[in-house]
Amino acid sequence: MRWWKMLGLAGIMGVAATGVVIARAERRRRAYTPEEIRTRLRERVNDQPEGLKS
Repeated sequence: MRWWKMLGLAGIMGVAATGVVIARAERRRRAYTPEEIRTRLRERVNDQPEGLKS
């Protein structure tokens, strides 16, 4: 029965680690100014092949 406890603990730690990763990504995403976002999106559109641009 002890391995169930270890499995549960590992699951809880995995969920916590995932939450940390998501929080960091969200913080990084919100750090951009609207102008930086526009610039990055325009660069991505310009890097696409001609047939994919809309």
